[in-house]
Amino acid sequence: MADVTLKINGLPVTVPAGTTILDAANSVGIKIPTLCFLKDINAIGACRICVVEVKGARSLVASCVYPVANNMEVFTNTPAVRKSRKTTLELILSTHDKKCLSCVRNQNCELQTLCNEYGVEDVDRFAGTKPEYEIEDTNPYLVRDNNKCVLCRRCVAVCRHNQGVGVIGANERGFATNIGSAFGLDLKDVPCIACGQCIVHCPVGALHEKDDTQKVWDAIADPEKHVVIAPAPSVRATLGECFDMPIGTNVEGKMVAAMHRLGFDAVVDVDVAADFTIMEEGTEFIKRLGGEGPLPLITSCSPGWVKYCEHYFPEFIPNLSSAKSPQGMYGALMKSYYAEKMGVAPSKICVVSVMPCTAKKFERTREQNIVDGLEDIDISITTRELSRMIKLAGIDFTALPDEEFDPIFGGATGAAHIFGATGGVMEAALRTVVEILEKKTMESVDYHEVRGIEGIKEATYNVAGTEVKVAVVSGTANAGKLLTEIKEGKRNYHFIEVMACPGGCVNGGGQPLQSAYTRAHVDLKTLRAKALYSEDEACVYRKSHDNPIVKKVYEEYLGEPGSHKAHHLLHTTYVARGK
Repeated sequence: MADVTLKINGLPVTVPAGTTILDAANSVGIKIPTLCFLKDINAIGACRICVVEVKGARSLVASCVYPVANNMEVFTNTPAVRKSRKTTLELILSTHDKKCLSCVRNQNCELQTLCNEYGVEDVDRFAGTKPEYEIEDTNPYLVRDNNKCVLCRRCVAVCRHNQGVGVIGANERGFATNIGSAFGLDLKDVPCIACGQCIVHCPVGALHEKDDTQKVWDAIADPEKHVVIAPAPSVRATLGECFDMPIGTNVEGKMVAAMHRLGFDAVVDVDVAADFTIMEEGTEFIKRLGGEGPLPLITSCSPGWVKYCEHYFPEFIPNLSSAKSPQGMYGALMKSYYAEKMGVAPSKICVVSVMPCTAKKFERTREQNIVDGLEDIDISITTRELSRMIKLAGIDFTALPDEEFDPIFGGATGAAHIFGATGGVMEAALRTVVEILEKKTMESVDYHEVRGIEGIKEATYNVAGTEVKVAVVSGTANAGKLLTEIKEGKRNYHFIEVMACPGGCVNGGGQPLQSAYTRAHVDLKTLRAKALYSEDEACVYRKSHDNPIVKKVYEEYLGEPGSHKAHHLLHTTYVARGK
């Protein structure tokens, strides 16, 4: 492709033909503000915040969609440009619910940041008729407040393009335009998969997870409750961002210290449950490889993916591993093995999980995850909710010493830590399955072929004389493509890992919020995943079947992987849902 040379603010710039003015400016360190733009996902020029002057053009142009041309002269910061952006912000605010102090996005809102930068003070200059919407909170995981929506359509684009779901869009026209589901249906009545990707891509407070922190505070304050908390693998790689620490910082020690100071009776690790997941799922795969059940076996750790499968590909439900997710296994073991060891009645134990995922809030409500009349998980909160609890408690997170998980359920392997990255579950499973089938200790436990943030990855391994074909998928749009090709006979695998969110749990819908600019210029998925792989490399035990805690629980309580008791506690079923 030929190069194009132009001038931006008098600076000569050479970029490939077809480049937008926005990308051309970014390439030389000139930041043009945006609101509706999401790199590679949503470039529609709707918000008009990114307008610039082009010499000879009859009006200001939207830089996110306007292509460069030879000898073009662009000006990104003229008085006319600044005036236009400020006026646009005032117009947006004219119909915006401006209760910023009580908004969950206060001080982390892209609209608020832009208004501060452009000195927007007269927020009522265009005051007039203002639409009012009921807050949509009919589901257990997400709240939509269209009174704060800026109609950027970023949520719509992500739902459709990244997730292949498309259950939301623009309804009505003109001044009455609003974002919602078709025919005004609630999210509980459409095949939403609860992934929360719409939340992490929303620039304002129009979308947020359903806040369950008060339930946690109430449980801690209840003297009749024994409250246990545990974080998912990826939370330690992202929580620091909520306290302005560099992206990709592993804060496991400080996270545990903060949880101790919040008043929980026990602080344990969901990563240990991830080791149990490998034992159960790996055993299931070996049995299916031997003819006991359909192939490919598909992982079941991601509740967003499971819900997607139930809605859109119910014919693959028999292929789903019956193993519960690590969250489910953690809860079931806390109310059985842990309760017995601690001498606490299971009904008195309140199990709290900290997840990177809003779909975990949905998973917790599944009837299939009730054992002996008790829900596996009582309360599931996101990484963001945990950070808000820490701040509300006045805990100076960055100054905390590193502390360790309680030993009864706090010694995970490296295999468990990498669950938070796409490919991590597959690699963890291979480390165990290969050694069991080969009946020997393998020299290398690193399966680099399944690592990386690509949407679909494939690999073939010779395992005990059998060519085992595996695939790793992240983002349910990619999952849909892969499953369709399997149905058409174009692809064939023995084992597939699917994560609902692109990049895996490190990029989950419950993770710390980052601006569109950061998402465009920082590789969040890779940096966050790197923290998990580094922890894996530093572990004494890097294979789930080597975990001393796991061995002890099987020996003392469960019997063996796949046993009747293990199935009663650690396995589940699924249900076909309508589209």
